[in-house]
Amino acid sequence: MDFQLTEEQTMIYEYGAKLAQTYDRAYWLEQAKEGKYLDEMWLQMGQDGFLGLMVEEKYGGAGLGIFELALLMEGMGNAGIATLMLLAGPAMFITPIAKHGTPEQRAFYLPDACAGKTRSAFMITEPDAGTNSMRIKTFAKRDGDGFLLNGSKMFITGADIADHALLVARTTTLDQVERKTDGFTLFLLDMKSPGIQMTPIEIGITAPETQYMVYFDNVKLGAEHVLGEVDKGFQLLFDSLNPERILIAGMNTGFGRYALDKAVSYANERKIFEAPIGAYQGVQHPLAIAKTEIELASLMMRKAAWMFDQGINCGGESNMAKYAAAEAAIKAVDAAIQTHGGNGFTKEYGIFDLYPLVRLSRTAPINREIVLSFISEHVMGLPRSY
Repeated sequence: MDFQLTEEQTMIYEYGAKLAQTYDRAYWLEQAKEGKYLDEMWLQMGQDGFLGLMVEEKYGGAGLGIFELALLMEGMGNAGIATLMLLAGPAMFITPIAKHGTPEQRAFYLPDACAGKTRSAFMITEPDAGTNSMRIKTFAKRDGDGFLLNGSKMFITGADIADHALLVARTTTLDQVERKTDGFTLFLLDMKSPGIQMTPIEIGITAPETQYMVYFDNVKLGAEHVLGEVDKGFQLLFDSLNPERILIAGMNTGFGRYALDKAVSYANERKIFEAPIGAYQGVQHPLAIAKTEIELASLMMRKAAWMFDQGINCGGESNMAKYAAAEAAIKAVDAAIQTHGGNGFTKEYGIFDLYPLVRLSRTAPINREIVLSFISEHVMGLPRSY
């Protein structure tokens, strides 16, 4: 692994700062508070060629890897404008199609998605099946040459603005399979299909993406909507789940740096007892510790991304990156709030609104406890705990 970024990778990493010259943190917050998505910014990213980084050039992409996509997410986080739709779109929808789709599916979905003309969602979580995905109940029943989809999904990011979704459903019930990972099928869903309804979930987090409950009532699906093979979709999920952890790590290390940069600027300007508060070790040390942990997490994120692109099993590294980045970002934002004193809780300084978002990452898209259990079992060789 080469720690020196190429010229192209550096350009991707610095794109967030360039994008923020037009679509800055103030724009991000304004859209979020008005319940609107970052439509203009998303389209600009598509026009600039950053939504299809992992897609072949003939379908409108750049032919790069998760390493470059993670650099994009991290760089946008550095500018305070990272978006969860990079998880739902490029990582969880575009990339699986690019890797496992038929030529017809690639030609239909990828060019517009890479250009930012269409958006997508990823659907796996259900009200009674969060961490334990084996027990999802959403079921696609055979109906002639196609399927009828019934069930519900929960905490679906951007369902209202998505044109398509990659949906995980059972096509064979849990009690009928030999292995609990059998019987899953991935479907490419048109969100305008009859039989789909959705309800927003009120979340106490300032973000431009809305979470939804989505319901399916006899939604018709054809054979052309199956990604991969029927009943054998679970293995395909791993091509999405590790990138999801890597990208959420990149978002958190970026947001952590953004918070620390604001704290350092404030600590250099704010004077108490005739000296800037940044001169006092009580202020310096928490910021220095947080900075160290952010950079360590960033290194693990980059290692996991590099391994994924090399075809090396990176489940342990992806989970460690996700864990480390979430914890580091929480500590960084907390240190930044403390540095600002009372001002850290005001809207004017724009620090506190970061905390709920990074704190969410300790719980989602997979909670800290399951991450640590995975590391214990699969990295350290301890007995299975769940």
